[in-house]
Amino acid sequence: MLRPATRPALAATRQVRQCAARFFSSPASPDTSSSHVHSPSTTPETNPAPPPPNSRSSTSSSKGKKPLTAEQRAFLSSALRVNQAGELAATLIYTGQTPPLVTRDPSLRPLMKHMYDQEAAHLRTFNNLIYRHRVRPTALYPLWSVMATGLGWGTAMLGKEAAMACTEAVETEIGGHYNAQIRKLLEMVSEWEAEGYEVGAEFRHLINTLRRIRDEELEHLDHAVEHDAQKAEPHWLLTGVIRAGCRGAIWVSERV
Repeated sequence: MLRPATRPALAATRQVRQCAARFFSSPASPDTSSSHVHSPSTTPETNPAPPPPNSRSSTSSSKGKKPLTAEQRAFLSSALRVNQAGELAATLIYTGQTPPLVTRDPSLRPLMKHMYDQEAAHLRTFNNLIYRHRVRPTALYPLWSVMATGLGWGTAMLGKEAAMACTEAVETEIGGHYNAQIRKLLEMVSEWEAEGYEVGAEFRHLINTLRRIRDEELEHLDHAVEHDAQKAEPHWLLTGVIRAGCRGAIWVSERV
């Protein structure tokens, strides 16, 4: 009965493998010389339409788009890499949790499907961005895949409360992680605007995409609390260990 549940996990991992294969086999180099960042598309095969000739501001004070510094390019690459890894882990956590949970309580099936579907959409978004900008995926995604699946299955076997406490802990860390990225991008926007430079519409779209994904992650946190996450025993220890693991995984994935 549990065998079909492995298919989403394999599909999610296959997506990252295909993304990595396209990255390493492509001769193209990233175009990160400007503050104009492409927005995510719904399919990797669809190329964004070129901007209209008059897309720049018509005001005489505009200096155009400011080239990204090396530090800013490194930040954006790191952000896309760790976000892709995190969303892969999230899909695998829910894949591991769902069979034991819905077997014991079928009423949880719609909730688990809803949260999984949102995480899978997040993963597709970052797969597309990673491929488009030729950002190297994390080298440790096989390790994260095994650990995330084990975390999901293990907490579900402890019971609904433990599984929901896992979601509460993970989404608490991820919500703060996305907030930090958004603040950094907004600081970049403020700096460019103060210097009279344009900010590309697609860069603003990236910020809005991160905001939307953050809000959906925090929605999952609310669902977990509503479904007795804080009744897990011992709650403080379980959530503390998982949150520490998330922080460690984020730190490593930003760099490796």
